[in-house]
Amino acid sequence: MPVGSASRPYTGAMATNTRAVPAEGVAPAPTLRAESEAIYAAAGAGVLGAIYGLVVALIAPDMPLADNEGAFGLLAAIGAGVVAAAASATGYWRSRNHPGQEWRRSLPSWKFTVNTISVVVVHTALAFLATYAGFRLLGMGFIGLPVITFWAIVLMTVTLGLTAYIVYLSVSKMTTQRMSSLLMSFIVIGTLTAMLTTPDPEWWKVHFSHLGTFDDLSSWVFNGTLIAGGLLVTTFAVYIANDMEALVRAGVLQNQRSPRTVSTLFVVMGIMLACVGIFPVDFSLLLHNLSATGMAVMFLVLLIAGPKLLRGMPRTYFLSAWAFLAATVASVILFIVTYFSLTAFEIIVFALIFGWIAVFIRFLGVTGQHE
Repeated sequence: MPVGSASRPYTGAMATNTRAVPAEGVAPAPTLRAESEAIYAAAGAGVLGAIYGLVVALIAPDMPLADNEGAFGLLAAIGAGVVAAAASATGYWRSRNHPGQEWRRSLPSWKFTVNTISVVVVHTALAFLATYAGFRLLGMGFIGLPVITFWAIVLMTVTLGLTAYIVYLSVSKMTTQRMSSLLMSFIVIGTLTAMLTTPDPEWWKVHFSHLGTFDDLSSWVFNGTLIAGGLLVTTFAVYIANDMEALVRAGVLQNQRSPRTVSTLFVVMGIMLACVGIFPVDFSLLLHNLSATGMAVMFLVLLIAGPKLLRGMPRTYFLSAWAFLAATVASVILFIVTYFSLTAFEIIVFALIFGWIAVFIRFLGVTGQHE
């Protein structure tokens, strides 16, 4: 090819339109209004935290910072969860009028309600788990340390105030990318918590889903994580549809049906994920396996049909998608030849599915931008 000549542009399924797409549906950085409301929420939660800490100290003076039963840390986690629920519900509702979020007002009331519930549930669970884990770590560093009245008030004030501030800002600038990060964080933290608190240290010798078969906190955390995660994926689908519709209108994505088709597949994937938690293996092995299989099938359909459904996405995305597909096929083969145990196979496929979701969302956010 002569020096200085341009290479022929790729025009197949991986073609990329480099026109800039209007940032429709993409939330900007937090506004002054959101920051101010978050501070007010933190102040209110801090006052409630001080009262809560005083009550705890009066009822149970010199309570340990953390022990096997949780002690002060467990009460702080419960308080953080309650505050997170209130802050996320209020913040998500009010943010529908923020710049870049106006499209949410056009959603049917039932869909907006489901979205709100999923956002609230996930933020509540994350606040509880993060606070509980934080105090357990502090308890390991200050073994036997009693929490006197002064520190009970201070710790509760800071914990609840900080929780309200972080959660309110999180829901006030919710985007597809943030929803993806929230989903990944929730799944990872919930699963790790279940692993660390399970009464059977040799659960991994059975299978991954064995974590959800115990009648204790670890199983509730594991199954609850799957159910809430599935609910969040269905909400996630609404944001994906909005982003893809903007790309279709801009002429970047060439398949007019792709927003509805892809979002529907994500909804089914979310329902299947939730059903994996609703039907633990000790409740119904058949329903559990059907749900897990259904989620995997939706994942494979999205990968295989990608070149047709997502025509216009960057070439690099399709290369990464085929890499995920190849890794999935390789995992199946290695499991069939018994190189992988069932637990390893389940964890690997689970990680591949959510890893692909993260990659897909990152590329969806930059598709149509100038290089």
